[in-house]
Amino acid sequence: MSTLHLNIAVSTPGHLRTSWRRPGTDPLAFVDPAHFTRLARIAEDAKIDALFIGDSPALPADIGSAPGNALDPLLMLTHAAAHTSHIGVLATSTTTYSSPYELARRYLTIDHLTGGRSAFNAVTSYSADAAGNFGVSPLEKSARYARADEFVGLVLRLWESWDSDAVVGDRDSGLFADRTRIHDVDHVGEHFDVKGALPLPRSPQGRPVVVQAGASEGGRALGAKYADVVFAAAQTVDHAIAYRNEIRSRAEGFGRHADDVKLSQGLVVVVGETESDALHRELELRETIDYSSALRGLEAKLGAQPGSLDLDRVVELGQVSDPASSDAGGPAGFLLSARALIASEPVTARQLIDRSASGAGHRLAVGDPEQIANTIEEWFRAGAADGFTIMPADVHSDFELFAEHVVPLLIARGLFHAEYPSTTYRGNLGLTPLVSGNV
Repeated sequence: MSTLHLNIAVSTPGHLRTSWRRPGTDPLAFVDPAHFTRLARIAEDAKIDALFIGDSPALPADIGSAPGNALDPLLMLTHAAAHTSHIGVLATSTTTYSSPYELARRYLTIDHLTGGRSAFNAVTSYSADAAGNFGVSPLEKSARYARADEFVGLVLRLWESWDSDAVVGDRDSGLFADRTRIHDVDHVGEHFDVKGALPLPRSPQGRPVVVQAGASEGGRALGAKYADVVFAAAQTVDHAIAYRNEIRSRAEGFGRHADDVKLSQGLVVVVGETESDALHRELELRETIDYSSALRGLEAKLGAQPGSLDLDRVVELGQVSDPASSDAGGPAGFLLSARALIASEPVTARQLIDRSASGAGHRLAVGDPEQIANTIEEWFRAGAADGFTIMPADVHSDFELFAEHVVPLLIARGLFHAEYPSTTYRGNLGLTPLVSGNV
């Protein structure tokens, strides 16, 4: 069996955003470059594959109670990459309000600056607040994903606009680059018109790694068609296995090899030196949650009628939107994860908030390092994931505890590499090297 892959989120103060209220945390860490440099070095010492950060181009609706991801992901991760030598940098950018040419150039620039370590997490933006920041109205779901499909396909063509041997560098003849090996994309599409090639050649890994996050029908198709890594949310092993199998099957339907798409399950962790310590820390973290506010947020994400849920009453499946609906309440990944959990066992709204790590849909693992490693091994060996994106509940403590105490256990079990197998992120994922002709 191949070894698993590990990314780790540097979102600050952590996946549970109210964790900033715990004693000893710095409320301004989310904009402190030294904080992110420290996390990057800890992760690289553990040989973790990539740093990950999500993003939404809008002020968080609950900014009064918790900070969000504030720094530009590309700039922040480029800063972190400058202080490391091997770890990948996985930034999130929206396809809904960005320019394909601009983003293609920026990510490829970072790929050159880091020696082949960049990755583009392609997402769509659905909030009215984000649309308002760009002076437009929100797009319908089908329009968002039609635009995203054209966007990502165009970015790939731009990254591939230079053949691997386009730079000749013949000093005697004065031929720097063979223009016949640099291809204008000449794209005229429904959403974008782009003429030229990029002004820079291919990177050491051929092109940046493409990551996709989004479990709607459009999101699944986008990931299966283009992504090297698909980021997923699941509460149960069975749900995770079914989702991975579906993505692999869809990829084959697009003429791809199933193994060229890696499924990374999000896993929120609360790590303690002992099980008792972890449970105590989880209780402390829960005490930072404003459950009244969290309940309103949960109703919105589930598409439930405002005021219809009670914290200590079982949530019925009929109260949750169908993610296939055009007016579904929240992200499809969260809805699918929540519906799978509700269908499998009785769960109250309070338990759903707690178990989905404050309403984000990802599995929450609480325990000592051995127990966390057991969860990862169980899911990996069951075929539920090719790897995990670790999301520390409190980045100030869980990040370091995971890197320094859980990762060594995974290495000892033969599940994770003790040294980086490659100098590029693509190589560390075990993906096929890209040259002209196989892109």
